[in-house]
Amino acid sequence: MIEINRFALNRIIAPRMGLRDFIDFAVQIGIHKIELRNDLPGKTVIDHFSPQAVKKLCNDTGVSIITINAVQKFNLKTMKYTVREELNRLLELATDISCPALILCPNNDPADRRTPEERKKETIEALTEFAPLFQNAGITGLVEPLGFRISSLASALEAVEMIRESGANCYKVTLDTFHHFLGPDKPESLGTELKPEWIGLVHVSGVEDPLPPEKILDEHRVLPSEKDRLQSKEQVHRLITAGYTGDISFEPFGSRIQNLPAEELKKKLKESIEYLSV
Repeated sequence: MIEINRFALNRIIAPRMGLRDFIDFAVQIGIHKIELRNDLPGKTVIDHFSPQAVKKLCNDTGVSIITINAVQKFNLKTMKYTVREELNRLLELATDISCPALILCPNNDPADRRTPEERKKETIEALTEFAPLFQNAGITGLVEPLGFRISSLASALEAVEMIRESGANCYKVTLDTFHHFLGPDKPESLGTELKPEWIGLVHVSGVEDPLPPEKILDEHRVLPSEKDRLQSKEQVHRLITAGYTGDISFEPFGSRIQNLPAEELKKKLKESIEYLSV
C-alpha cells in the first residue's frame, strides 16, 4: 500500500489553472505536494505571487513545493551561458520559496548531431560546472533522462554513471515511468542496477493508445490505469519493494487529461491513486 502522502501533482496536469486554485485542487484530493513549472503558457513559475506570498499560501494549506520543472538543454555546451542564467534564476527562486530541488532535462532535438561520446562529455562537464551552484544554494539537481530516440540522455543508468563521474553529491535521478518505458534501460533494472538511493523523484503517467513505442509522444500520456501499457504500477512497486521511499508525482501531458473539468479530473485522479496504491 502506498500512502497518499507520497503522491504529488505536477502543474502540467492542469496547465491553465492558477497556482492558488491548483493548490486548493490538490488539497481537495488529499495531496499536499506539488511541482511547479517554468513552461506553462501565459504564466510564470509562481504566477503573479511574490515568493513570500507563495510561502504563506503553502504554509496556510499545508502544501510543500517539491520541485521546479525544469532547466532545459542543460547538457548542450552551446547553450551553457543561457542555461547558467536560467539555473541561477531558478535556484534563487527555489531558495526563496523553500523548494528543495530543480529538474534538469537533457537536449531533446533531432538537430543534435553530437556523437554519443560528445554528448557524454558535455553532460559530465555540465554536471561538474553547475554543481557548485546547487551546493551553494543547498538545492538538489534532479537529472531526468528522456527516453525519446532523439534524446541526448535517454538512460537512467547512464545518468547515474555520469553523475558519479562528475564527482558531485548534489544530484539524483528523476525516474519517469513514461521515459523508462521508451528508453534503453531494461524494466528489471529498476531496483537492481538502478538502485533506489540514486532516485530523487518518480514521475508517473500512463499510455493507453495502441501505438508502436517510436510513435508515442507526450500527448499520449494520461493517468495510470489498468489499461496502461507502460506498466507504471509495476515500475513503481518494483522500486518501492527495492527500498525507494521518495515521492511519486503525477505528470500526464495529454490534452485529454488537461482539458477535463476539475470535478472529472478529481475523480480520475482518485481512481488512479487507488489503482497505483494497492
